[in-house]
Amino acid sequence: MDVPIYSGERLDDLQLDGLKLIQRPDAFRFGTDSVLLADFAAPRRGEAAADLGCGAGAIALMMAGHQPRCEIDAVELQPDIADMAARSVALNGLEARVRVHCMDMREAWRTLGAGRFSLVVCNPPYGRSGAALESESETKRLARHEGDLTPGDIARSAAKLLKNGGRFCAIYPAPRAYELMRAMDEAGIAPKRLRTVHGVEGRAPKFVLLEGVRQGGEGLHWLPPLVLRHEDGSFTGEWHRIYDAK
Repeated sequence: MDVPIYSGERLDDLQLDGLKLIQRPDAFRFGTDSVLLADFAAPRRGEAAADLGCGAGAIALMMAGHQPRCEIDAVELQPDIADMAARSVALNGLEARVRVHCMDMREAWRTLGAGRFSLVVCNPPYGRSGAALESESETKRLARHEGDLTPGDIARSAAKLLKNGGRFCAIYPAPRAYELMRAMDEAGIAPKRLRTVHGVEGRAPKFVLLEGVRQGGEGLHWLPPLVLRHEDGSFTGEWHRIYDAK
């Protein structure tokens, strides 16, 4: 399919079933956290999924590649980034299964439908607004700093989209994990699975992978730590499992 790639954009290989992603070097680009979340969420056969704050569409495309029998609605606030994601979807011939919507995730339920999804994922902005030097690029600032989008907003947005028993999966900085878990609980999403992510063996976790269930019961299941590198810098077997599958 003839899909335009504009000046300043580049085409990257997702290394998964030939999938390609259009990105801009001056905008926020997907990284390891996106790969880890797509693997952790593990969409199921026939599942209806939503990706909140999808950016250029990497997670939505990787989930579609992992599970050919799921459908994904991807939500992105910035029109130019949403357009880039939509063109990546078209470039990969996935328009029948992946749909990109330019909208505020807090209002997504009005268009996509309340209680319609069995899986919602989000790789949210990590930085508190005003807590760190914000990027001069407005595009990067919106992707990296939460601004007026709080953990509570994210959790409530997911809760409105999820059916009872549906899963919400996110990756978040380990020092702020409690904030997101509390927001999930207040929104009616019970934290159920947690996995710490360690960049190097023996060091404190940098991120946590969290899964909650809407109207789920009590009980938090701690998964084994996810370690990406050994102390000598070599990649672990778990890293290879995730990236080889990607």
